[in-house]
Amino acid sequence: MAAARTPPIHARKSPKQQRATQLIEAVLEAAVQVLTTEGAQRFTTARVAERAGVSVGSLYQYFPNKAAILFRLQADEWRRTTALLSGILEQRDVPPPTRLRRLVHAFVRSECEEAAIRTALADAAPLYRDAPEAVTAKGEAARIYHAFVEEALPDVPEAARHLAGDLIKMTLGQVGASFSATPRSEAEILTWSDAMADMFLAYLSALGGETD
Repeated sequence: MAAARTPPIHARKSPKQQRATQLIEAVLEAAVQVLTTEGAQRFTTARVAERAGVSVGSLYQYFPNKAAILFRLQADEWRRTTALLSGILEQRDVPPPTRLRRLVHAFVRSECEEAAIRTALADAAPLYRDAPEAVTAKGEAARIYHAFVEEALPDVPEAARHLAGDLIKMTLGQVGASFSATPRSEAEILTWSDAMADMFLAYLSALGGETD
Protein backbone atom coordinates (compact mmCIF):
# COMPACT_ATOMS: atom_id res chain seq x y z
CA MET A 1 0.00 0.00 0.00
CA ALA A 2 1.48 3.34 -1.03
CA ALA A 3 2.19 5.88 1.67
CA ALA A 4 0.07 9.02 1.72
CA ARG A 5 1.70 11.94 -0.04
CA THR A 6 2.76 14.87 2.09
CA PRO A 7 1.21 18.09 0.76
CA PRO A 8 3.73 20.61 -0.61
CA ILE A 9 4.45 23.34 1.91
CA HIS A 10 6.53 25.78 -0.10
CA ALA A 11 5.23 28.71 -2.11
CA ARG A 12 4.83 28.08 -5.84
CA LYS A 13 6.83 31.15 -6.83
CA SER A 14 8.26 34.39 -5.47
CA PRO A 15 6.55 37.70 -6.22
CA LYS A 16 8.31 39.81 -8.86
CA GLN A 17 6.00 42.80 -8.92
CA GLN A 18 4.64 45.11 -6.26
CA ARG A 19 1.09 43.96 -6.95
CA ALA A 20 2.08 40.35 -6.29
CA THR A 21 3.88 41.33 -3.10
CA GLN A 22 0.79 43.17 -1.90
CA LEU A 23 -1.37 40.14 -2.69
CA ILE A 24 0.87 37.87 -0.62
CA GLU A 25 0.88 40.34 2.26
CA ALA A 26 -2.92 40.50 2.14
CA VAL A 27 -3.15 36.70 2.13
CA LEU A 28 -0.81 36.33 5.09
CA GLU A 29 -2.62 39.03 7.07
CA ALA A 30 -5.94 37.36 6.32
CA ALA A 31 -4.49 33.98 7.29
CA VAL A 32 -3.54 35.32 10.71
CA GLN A 33 -7.06 36.70 11.16
CA VAL A 34 -8.68 33.40 10.18
CA LEU A 35 -6.35 31.44 12.44
CA THR A 36 -6.91 33.61 15.47
CA THR A 37 -10.69 33.79 15.08
CA GLU A 38 -11.51 30.30 13.79
CA GLY A 39 -8.50 28.13 14.68
CA ALA A 40 -6.42 25.70 12.65
CA GLN A 41 -9.22 23.14 12.32
CA ARG A 42 -11.45 25.55 10.34
CA PHE A 43 -8.58 27.14 8.42
CA THR A 44 -9.13 26.81 4.66
CA THR A 45 -7.77 28.52 1.58
CA ALA A 46 -11.31 29.61 0.70
CA ARG A 47 -11.74 31.39 4.03
CA VAL A 48 -8.35 33.06 3.69
CA ALA A 49 -9.04 34.21 0.12
CA GLU A 50 -12.42 35.60 1.13
CA ARG A 51 -10.95 37.48 4.09
CA ALA A 52 -8.11 38.83 1.92
CA GLY A 53 -10.51 39.96 -0.80
CA VAL A 54 -8.81 37.92 -3.52
CA SER A 55 -9.88 34.97 -5.62
CA VAL A 56 -8.88 31.45 -4.65
CA GLY A 57 -7.20 31.20 -8.04
CA SER A 58 -5.02 34.21 -7.28
CA LEU A 59 -4.08 32.70 -3.92
CA TYR A 60 -3.15 29.40 -5.58
CA GLN A 61 -0.67 31.20 -7.83
CA TYR A 62 1.60 31.51 -4.79
CA PHE A 63 0.35 28.99 -2.20
CA PRO A 64 -0.60 25.50 -3.44
CA ASN A 65 -2.64 24.67 -0.34
CA LYS A 66 -3.37 25.70 3.24
CA ALA A 67 -0.28 23.88 4.49
CA ALA A 68 1.90 26.23 2.43
CA ILE A 69 0.23 29.29 3.98
CA LEU A 70 0.61 27.94 7.50
CA PHE A 71 4.21 27.02 6.83
CA ARG A 72 4.96 30.56 5.62
CA LEU A 73 3.44 31.99 8.81
CA GLN A 74 5.45 29.57 10.93
CA ALA A 75 8.66 30.28 9.02
CA ASP A 76 8.15 34.00 9.58
CA GLU A 77 7.66 33.31 13.30
CA TRP A 78 10.89 31.28 13.39
CA ARG A 79 12.76 34.17 11.79
CA ARG A 80 11.36 36.64 14.32
CA THR A 81 12.33 34.39 17.22
CA THR A 82 15.85 33.89 15.87
CA ALA A 83 16.23 37.64 15.40
CA LEU A 84 15.04 38.21 18.97
CA LEU A 85 17.55 35.72 20.35
CA SER A 86 20.51 36.98 18.37
CA GLY A 87 19.62 40.63 18.88
CA ILE A 88 19.79 40.25 22.66
CA LEU A 89 22.11 37.35 23.48
CA GLU A 90 24.84 38.38 21.02
CA GLN A 91 25.30 41.90 22.42
CA ARG A 92 28.83 41.30 23.68
CA ASP A 93 29.10 44.81 25.18
CA VAL A 94 26.30 43.97 27.65
CA PRO A 95 27.00 41.71 30.67
CA PRO A 96 25.62 38.16 30.19
CA PRO A 97 23.25 38.35 33.20
CA THR A 98 21.68 41.54 31.85
CA ARG A 99 21.28 40.00 28.41
CA LEU A 100 19.64 36.88 29.81
CA ARG A 101 17.18 38.88 31.89
CA ARG A 102 16.31 41.07 28.90
CA LEU A 103 15.77 37.99 26.78
CA VAL A 104 13.42 36.37 29.28
CA HIS A 105 11.32 39.54 29.51
CA ALA A 106 11.23 40.01 25.72
CA PHE A 107 10.46 36.34 25.06
CA VAL A 108 7.64 36.07 27.59
CA ARG A 109 6.09 39.30 26.36
CA SER A 110 6.31 38.10 22.77
CA GLU A 111 4.64 34.82 23.70
CA CYS A 112 1.77 36.68 25.34
CA GLU A 113 1.32 39.17 22.51
CA GLU A 114 1.21 36.44 19.87
CA ALA A 115 -0.48 33.71 21.94
CA ALA A 116 -3.46 33.22 19.63
CA ILE A 117 -1.45 32.77 16.45
CA ARG A 118 1.17 30.60 18.19
CA THR A 119 -1.51 28.28 19.55
CA ALA A 120 -3.12 27.94 16.14
CA LEU A 121 0.22 27.27 14.46
CA ALA A 122 1.02 24.65 17.09
CA ASP A 123 -2.19 22.84 16.16
CA ALA A 124 -1.02 22.81 12.54
CA ALA A 125 2.56 21.75 13.36
CA PRO A 126 2.19 18.15 12.09
CA LEU A 127 1.98 19.58 8.58
CA TYR A 128 5.55 20.87 8.64
CA ARG A 129 7.36 19.91 11.86
CA ASP A 130 9.89 17.79 9.95
CA ALA A 131 10.55 20.30 7.17
CA PRO A 132 14.23 21.19 6.62
CA GLU A 133 13.44 24.78 7.58
CA ALA A 134 12.12 23.59 10.93
CA VAL A 135 15.29 21.65 11.62
CA THR A 136 17.42 24.64 10.58
CA ALA A 137 15.46 27.06 12.78
CA LYS A 138 15.74 24.82 15.83
CA GLY A 139 19.43 24.31 15.20
CA GLU A 140 20.10 28.04 14.90
CA ALA A 141 18.24 28.77 18.14
CA ALA A 142 20.23 26.07 19.94
CA ARG A 143 23.48 27.49 18.55
CA ILE A 144 22.67 30.97 19.89
CA TYR A 145 21.87 29.65 23.35
CA HIS A 146 24.97 27.45 23.47
CA ALA A 147 27.25 30.28 22.32
CA PHE A 148 25.81 32.54 25.00
CA VAL A 149 26.34 30.00 27.78
CA GLU A 150 29.87 29.29 26.54
CA GLU A 151 30.64 32.98 26.86
CA ALA A 152 28.96 33.27 30.28
CA LEU A 153 30.59 30.12 31.66
CA PRO A 154 34.00 29.87 29.98
CA ASP A 155 35.54 27.70 32.73
CA VAL A 156 32.69 25.21 33.01
CA PRO A 157 32.98 21.84 31.21
CA GLU A 158 31.46 21.75 27.75
CA ALA A 159 28.88 19.10 28.62
CA ALA A 160 27.54 21.21 31.49
CA ARG A 161 27.40 24.31 29.28
CA HIS A 162 25.57 22.41 26.58
CA LEU A 163 23.05 21.16 29.13
CA ALA A 164 22.56 24.68 30.47
CA GLY A 165 21.86 26.07 27.00
CA ASP A 166 19.34 23.32 26.25
CA LEU A 167 17.66 23.75 29.62
CA ILE A 168 17.23 27.51 29.19
CA LYS A 169 15.92 27.06 25.66
CA MET A 170 13.43 24.34 26.56
CA THR A 171 12.25 25.99 29.78
CA LEU A 172 11.64 29.32 28.08
CA GLY A 173 9.71 27.64 25.29
CA GLN A 174 7.57 25.42 27.50
CA VAL A 175 6.87 27.94 30.25
CA GLY A 176 6.27 30.71 27.72
CA ALA A 177 3.72 28.63 25.83
CA SER A 178 1.93 27.51 28.99
CA PHE A 179 1.98 30.94 30.63
CA SER A 180 0.68 32.75 27.54
CA ALA A 181 -2.19 30.28 27.06
CA THR A 182 -4.13 32.43 29.56
CA PRO A 183 -4.52 36.21 29.11
CA ARG A 184 -2.01 37.93 31.40
CA SER A 185 -1.76 41.37 32.96
CA GLU A 186 1.33 43.55 32.70
CA ALA A 187 2.08 42.86 36.36
CA GLU A 188 1.90 39.11 35.81
CA ILE A 189 4.22 39.29 32.82
CA LEU A 190 6.80 41.26 34.79
CA THR A 191 6.55 39.04 37.86
CA TRP A 192 6.90 35.78 35.95
CA SER A 193 9.69 37.11 33.76
CA ASP A 194 11.72 38.28 36.74
CA ALA A 195 11.15 35.01 38.58
CA MET A 196 12.26 32.92 35.61
CA ALA A 197 15.29 35.14 35.00
CA ASP A 198 16.25 34.81 38.69
CA MET A 199 15.97 31.04 38.37
CA PHE A 200 18.21 30.91 35.30
CA LEU A 201 20.81 33.21 36.83
CA ALA A 202 20.90 31.20 40.04
CA TYR A 203 21.43 28.06 37.97
CA LEU A 204 24.29 29.64 36.03
CA SER A 205 25.80 30.90 39.27
CA ALA A 206 25.69 27.39 40.71
CA LEU A 207 27.58 26.15 37.68
CA GLY A 208 30.30 28.67 38.39
CA GLY A 209 29.43 31.49 35.97
CA GLU A 210 29.66 35.18 36.80
CA THR A 211 26.08 36.45 37.31
CA ASP A 212 26.50 39.65 39.27
